[in-house]
Amino acid sequence: MAAVRRDLAEHGPPRSPHGAPDFATVTLPERDCDQVRDLLVDERVGTVVEVGLAYARSALAIGEALLRAGSRTPRHVVIDPFQYTAYDGVGWELLRSAGLDDVAELVTEPSQRFLPRLVDTGFAADAAFVDGSHHFHNVFVDLVFLGEIVRPGGIVLLDDVCWPSVGAAAAYFETNLGWRPMPDALTGGTTDPASGRLRTRAYRLPEPRPALDFREFRPFC
Repeated sequence: MAAVRRDLAEHGPPRSPHGAPDFATVTLPERDCDQVRDLLVDERVGTVVEVGLAYARSALAIGEALLRAGSRTPRHVVIDPFQYTAYDGVGWELLRSAGLDDVAELVTEPSQRFLPRLVDTGFAADAAFVDGSHHFHNVFVDLVFLGEIVRPGGIVLLDDVCWPSVGAAAAYFETNLGWRPMPDALTGGTTDPASGRLRTRAYRLPEPRPALDFREFRPFC
């Protein structure tokens, strides 16, 4: 697994499908991946849901964290409807070459359709990493259902929070549902050149889950 991660960092993916997004643009930088891995190890995660696979850079780091954390039954649910249509399966091939196909499972349908069904099964996770659609409505829906899937006190990591659409979606959960930013979790990570803010943010979910009163809605953006 370490060799696959190192080779991907040094040489890029084994192939770049025609028309696929650029590797450097679409993937989480390696130092950020290391920080995500270390945070998940510290959290002793056993089950993680990831939205967005692409070239598997973050997925490899999450897989490494799951094995290091020591769970007897590590599980990594990866959701990416474009893995074969846009990326020619490169990310999944890399996960398999790293020996993670016994831990990871790939779902190739939109997360906004799959996550509600996952909730209905009673599935629970310790953490989630979200780097899928950057449309506000899709990010919002992902976070709604991940808020039910990730256990109280668990964490949600959200990439590209510097995007207005992603940041606005996150602001609702922070303002109205008590998701607490973890400012010290990913210090030293990559920052957005325009704002100087970290591109990836970690949130601690409240414990227990809040009981909402519709009359207490707070504007969030």
